[in-house]
Amino acid sequence: MPELPEVETIRRGLLRPAVGQRIVATVIRESRLRWPVPDDLPTLIQGQHIKSIERRGKYLLFVLENGALLIHLGMSGTLRVLDVETPLAKHDHLDIVLQSGALLRFNDPRRFGSVLWTNNTPISTHPLLVNLGPEPLSDDFNPDYLAKKAHAKKTAIKQLIMNSAVVVGVGNIYANEALYQAGIRPQRVASSLSFTEIQTLTKIIKNVLEAAIKQGGTTLKDFRAADGKPGYFKQSLCVYGRADQPCLHCGHVLLSLRMAQRATVYCGQCQQ
Repeated sequence: MPELPEVETIRRGLLRPAVGQRIVATVIRESRLRWPVPDDLPTLIQGQHIKSIERRGKYLLFVLENGALLIHLGMSGTLRVLDVETPLAKHDHLDIVLQSGALLRFNDPRRFGSVLWTNNTPISTHPLLVNLGPEPLSDDFNPDYLAKKAHAKKTAIKQLIMNSAVVVGVGNIYANEALYQAGIRPQRVASSLSFTEIQTLTKIIKNVLEAAIKQGGTTLKDFRAADGKPGYFKQSLCVYGRADQPCLHCGHVLLSLRMAQRATVYCGQCQQ
């Protein structure tokens, strides 16, 4: 699933070719996504200019002159910038054609993504966004905030930092990596962390996400940026996908378990 660094990579790749462009056509080939694509979407956005492209958690927000598109990539979605003459591929569900002759093509083999329209003002009041926690790279996500959220919580720290109501965008890959670098076991009860550990974890979450964004995200199988290039953070992964391999720090075999149906890998020596 594309996580925050992958979505942010796509957002940045869309800025130059899409912002300021007028939408001249919209083609819906398959509307049955996680939520149905509105039938009247082509009419709603026809002729509007793309004023900005923002991100909230894992949602891409295309701010137009009269409303906004909310696009989520789901488990396997991609949003590519292509020439209008580019032949169709399997699972190409939707095109947004721009005045420049380029198009934004949404492809989603598993159809867990979504393309929605909103007139909510501000956009943050949309039901899908209103209950989201702070952005992890913002000043609102800080040790005092995370300590308050962890206080008296019996949930595992990994589950806490993956809870989008607590902080958005820290998906499974980056939760594994951040906890490893912070020396904290993923199954530790959140309230058992000291404030010093909370400070370390908060800083490392930011560092891991920033490093992943700089490398264009993580391509494990399907992810591609807006220009079709893969992300290269996979080469920097210390624990994710490395179960039963040696820890890069101490050499002990990495352990694995399932937490909330998600693969969790950690070092029993380096993480306490």
